[in-house]
Amino acid sequence: MPLVSVILAAYNAEGYLREAVASILTQTFTDFEFIIIDDGSTDRTKSIIESFNDPRIKLISRPNKGLTPSLNEALHLAAGEFIARMDADDLSTPERLAAQVEYLNHHPDVVLLGGAYDLIDAAGRYLTTITPPDDDATLQEHALSGRTPICHPLAMMRRDAVLKVGGYDETFKVAQDLDLWLKLGEVGKLAAVKDVLLQYRQHEESVSEKKQELQVANMRRACEAAYARRGIQQTFRGDSGWRATSGRESKFKYALQYGWWAFNSGQRKTAMVYGWKAICAVPSKLEGWKLLACAMVKRLSPSPPGGRLSPSPARERAGVREDSYGERAD
Repeated sequence: MPLVSVILAAYNAEGYLREAVASILTQTFTDFEFIIIDDGSTDRTKSIIESFNDPRIKLISRPNKGLTPSLNEALHLAAGEFIARMDADDLSTPERLAAQVEYLNHHPDVVLLGGAYDLIDAAGRYLTTITPPDDDATLQEHALSGRTPICHPLAMMRRDAVLKVGGYDETFKVAQDLDLWLKLGEVGKLAAVKDVLLQYRQHEESVSEKKQELQVANMRRACEAAYARRGIQQTFRGDSGWRATSGRESKFKYALQYGWWAFNSGQRKTAMVYGWKAICAVPSKLEGWKLLACAMVKRLSPSPPGGRLSPSPARERAGVREDSYGERAD
């Protein structure tokens, strides 16, 4: 039996799927199976997966059920001691599985493991690096306050612990990761490695206000259930805003955020792109013009060390599907 089961659920994910799958198949650690649920896709998702013709891939293609039931289906098919999550629009670094397996083998009390990750945009341009806390107490505190502390497609979990807490709660269409992290924190420890192990894609496309409201409502529901189970009182601090909504103000806000991330990471051209996007969203606000001017003439901070892949022409050309999975709830 494989030591690791990598699970991925894909729905109309053709835009980035080939690179996401390839990033798993080219891992330096090789003792894994790759379970992919094609959740009723109507695009080229299935044919892209089949084109790899790799015996480690176990493809299940059937009518659409939704993300959370698909993840549970993959969990129950998994044979590995460790479960590694992956999404169809992200990229695992080559050492990801090796680093996480080594850590879990040396820390038997840890049931959920994350790591540092680079944020990239829809075109694969580098924005910034997120390094989460690595100790159980801080990660637990973040989860209990409603801030998802471990990046979902970067998670590696002990299969027996996940099954012990019942897997993903299928009443959660979004924020199912936070609910599971809180439950896993009640049967073991959480941790994160400092190495960058993933490129995590931040989509610029807007989402509905209702979907963001549901995200926050589910995060609150998960936290309040955890407070009751643990017999504690806690302040919920989760809020909306993991992606821009349809309004110009929201698009302006996110263009500024991505642009300053890029500028502070030494990415002048990317900062210029987002400065212009901010200006196009709300031309009358000076902040967008300030970002563009700084990106054009101000001295940049040194670029951070490696751990990311260079944007490829394919990623530059790729379009983004509104309906592809990747909740991006940071």
